[in-house]
Amino acid sequence: MDLGASLRQLVAKITRAPVIDEKAVKSFVRDLQRVLIASDVNIKLVFKLSKQIESRALDSKKLEGLTLREHLLKIVHDELIAFMGEAYTPRMDKHKILLMGLFGAGKTSTAGKLAYFYKKKGFKVGVVGADVERPAAQEQLQQLSEQIGVNFYTIKNEPEAYKVVEDALAKSKDDILIIDSAGRSAFDSRLSDELTKIGKTLNPDESYLVLSADIGQVAGKQAEEFNSLIPVTGVIVTKMDGSGKGGGALSAVGATGSKISFIGMGEKMEDLQVYDPVKYVGRLLGVPDIEGLMEKVKEVSEAEQLSGEDLKEFTIDAFYSQLKAAKKMGPLDGVFSMMGLSDVPKDMLSQGEGRLKQFESIISSMTKEERKDASLIKKSRSRMERIASGSGSSLEDIRAFISQFSKMEKMFGRFRKDRGFRKKLEKMMKGGGMNMPNLPGI
Repeated sequence: MDLGASLRQLVAKITRAPVIDEKAVKSFVRDLQRVLIASDVNIKLVFKLSKQIESRALDSKKLEGLTLREHLLKIVHDELIAFMGEAYTPRMDKHKILLMGLFGAGKTSTAGKLAYFYKKKGFKVGVVGADVERPAAQEQLQQLSEQIGVNFYTIKNEPEAYKVVEDALAKSKDDILIIDSAGRSAFDSRLSDELTKIGKTLNPDESYLVLSADIGQVAGKQAEEFNSLIPVTGVIVTKMDGSGKGGGALSAVGATGSKISFIGMGEKMEDLQVYDPVKYVGRLLGVPDIEGLMEKVKEVSEAEQLSGEDLKEFTIDAFYSQLKAAKKMGPLDGVFSMMGLSDVPKDMLSQGEGRLKQFESIISSMTKEERKDASLIKKSRSRMERIASGSGSSLEDIRAFISQFSKMEKMFGRFRKDRGFRKKLEKMMKGGGMNMPNLPGI
């Protein structure tokens, strides 16, 4: 089980507890320790955090209007945010960026994501394939640059990385220049020499260390090693979407004094997020990120010219259009996480592009009346058989589609009807703060 799911279970457990007293607080803290250690968070950091939570929960003055339960959960939320480091604000001016890290951390794909991030902000961006150890990295970066429409620079078969950088500097007229350097299986003298030469040639404004989340607390040691060579201005943690050790990596880096700058949450170019511990901890605890969700909705609405009318009445047509829009917003689990629905059944999130095409075919075989009223299909086997025949699907496929639609219909129905809940979410997220008593279920 990942860190977020485990933390949400703890929150649910303390929420359901009949009495919150000193014994319950200490039991909660012990459970929290086990969860964090299981997620590869450094033991010393775990005990420091848990001691602070226990001390504040039992000794600090409770805010007026809060119950002890609400007081405890607010402290957990606040301490986890402090534990995970500070929020990052990327610079928005002309500058040069060096990406460094060990082999397999995801530097090359991160170079593409970072280029895409700045291009969306209106900058002219260039990327430099300075990984002379791995020609495939240069080819991959060239393909990514063509895909997202940014400039690409390299010298094929040039053994000296600093000469590739030197050539790019002479040719580039970009606002943002991003250099992808070579990685090694371990920190060694060759890597040190190469990065030193690149550093002297480039004189980078930002030196980002790219680390994979799955290395856990070892991330702290790597941050210190690279920082001793070239001052690390920020750390980019990749593969956060698939690692249960992400919390360990983030907390270990934070403990070194290095700043987490971005986190990689998927494979697509848009799956790079500016690091904000409030939003990260909020997702771990199942707190809706309304601001982040609205930003993504705005992007998709501008691209697809969606008006939002589909949500006024949740029909099969609306279901399909919103599902397509959600896919454009990134992985569905990330979208639902922003809504505070982190534990939506996996079978509802694993609909790939092929599944969506099948859904489209099924919907195309329905009548207008059936798309507006799914109950017509539920009540009629002959309708199901007709739709199955028309879409090249089986009867089981039709039943599965109707089942998925029904689940979503109920979920969005509850969310849409509960106006008070929506107002609480908006109020809760204003100013980036969180009002614990307004959390659902508390």
